[in-house]
Amino acid sequence: MRRDIDGARQDIGRSQQVSSRGDAFDYIVIGAGSAGAIVAARLSERQGVRVCVLEAGPPDRHPYLHVPGGFIKVLANPTLTWQFATEPTERTADRPITFAQGRTLGGSSAVNGLIYNRGQPMDYDVWAQRGNPGWSYQDVLPFFKRSEGRIGAGDDEIRGRDGPLKVTDIDWHHPLCAAFVEGVEALGIPRNPDHNDGQQAGVGYYQRTIFRTRRVSTARSFLHPATRGGRIDVRTRAQVIGIRLEKGRAVGVDYIHENMPGRVHRLHATSEVILCAGAINSPKLLQISGIGPSDVLEEAGIAVRHELQGVGRNLQDHYAVRMVARVKNIDTINDRVKFPRLAWEGLNWLLGRPSVLGLSPSLAHVFWMSAEGLEQPDLQFTFTPASYSKGRPGLLDSFPGMTCGVWQHRPESVGWTRVRSVDPFEAPVIQPNYLDAEADRRALLGGIRLARDFLGTAALSPWFDGETAPGAAAVTDRDLLDWAYREGSTAYHLVGSCRMGPAADPDAVVDSDLRVHGLDGLRVVDASVMPTVTSGNTNAPTMMIAEKASAMILEGSH
Repeated sequence: MRRDIDGARQDIGRSQQVSSRGDAFDYIVIGAGSAGAIVAARLSERQGVRVCVLEAGPPDRHPYLHVPGGFIKVLANPTLTWQFATEPTERTADRPITFAQGRTLGGSSAVNGLIYNRGQPMDYDVWAQRGNPGWSYQDVLPFFKRSEGRIGAGDDEIRGRDGPLKVTDIDWHHPLCAAFVEGVEALGIPRNPDHNDGQQAGVGYYQRTIFRTRRVSTARSFLHPATRGGRIDVRTRAQVIGIRLEKGRAVGVDYIHENMPGRVHRLHATSEVILCAGAINSPKLLQISGIGPSDVLEEAGIAVRHELQGVGRNLQDHYAVRMVARVKNIDTINDRVKFPRLAWEGLNWLLGRPSVLGLSPSLAHVFWMSAEGLEQPDLQFTFTPASYSKGRPGLLDSFPGMTCGVWQHRPESVGWTRVRSVDPFEAPVIQPNYLDAEADRRALLGGIRLARDFLGTAALSPWFDGETAPGAAAVTDRDLLDWAYREGSTAYHLVGSCRMGPAADPDAVVDSDLRVHGLDGLRVVDASVMPTVTSGNTNAPTMMIAEKASAMILEGSH
């Protein structure tokens, strides 16, 4: 494959081929994921605008992409997901942490855990305070509302009702969830009926992107309606191999189609190239295009076209641990997905009734503080009446189980990602530096002890049958940290590797309009631009970024 890419690039260089009129667009969007699908759809709303979307993965036709419970199968499918792995460290017990990112129309919104969580207002106020005007909570709130079609209770001053993305409440209930919420309330943590109303603290039930038992991805809610109207040229299985620069401006892209690996296709952008490939692939594509730190590029054998030190730096993620307990005297999801009961669940799902196949993987939540004196939650907990082998999504335990997961909202640990070579098919080096900061380890310890308290309440006691992970023998801080190192994993919330910030910030990659510093005609619009990781799941903030970016692009094009 590397030989095919190099040969095709040389052919283009020799022949100086000029694209036909059909290969020129106003905007070229790289990546049709959580952000890219929205950007393409919104830009296409303007009369006469020509938009092309390039997606490396296939169309989103696989049935598991639309069944919420299908995420278990999809996450390990390399056709539909990018299969990445971090570099091992002492604090991951010398393990690489494997994780998936969406690789199909809808991207990670087509394969994720379906939770809709905006985070805390302070997240965005901090972004603005770090030199990014227009990104405070009050600034971004209209763009959260613009996407959202909230079905259920909520303050209409804060929640959106008319957006394409349906956000609903859980319609399947289990006694263990009710007991979990009751038990946490008994510990003095208040009930919170809407964790997206700007007041996050408390216990309650997650809101999710599921409507009429089907997953609601950005492809389903934004891209497909726009494509049906003939407003967008969507090209799947199209791997971008470089962004073309001329005189300090992005003028187009080169890509290879999966079925023709030896031929490079060239597209021209008359207005902008918009990179929406995610926190790993966006910095990778910048770097293989010669945009990034000179030492990284030179080591990979890439000619430096535009020196930009921050590309690939500032990588952050949430490091999660999942505590598991055996359950007695009641069945759990573990039991309901075994035949013949799975057939009944499948029938209910097909008929639009509540079913375990129509669930997000996490049902109840707690947002709370790891220590006294904190004003806002720095921990997020998830609860579900199911359990996975070794606490990781994929294979359910053979016994009835329940899980309480926890991660720290705002880790101080920061890492990086960088390419190994110019080959766009080679995975980059990824190092989030999980738990590198002592404050992160301290907060996670507080979360583990709280999660143990949550599973040990009187309300859950009729069904609690002993802790299996980390197990009753893990008592000391050292015991619990060792377990977290051995069994912890990603929350799939990688951000920050093309950080937004002012030009004076040496690690900033884009400005507050998401334009790449020092270049014209090139923006990055995805989770990689977040200056800091948000206090919760990152899909909703990524969609907000796409909405705001689309408005800025269209406003600037007048």
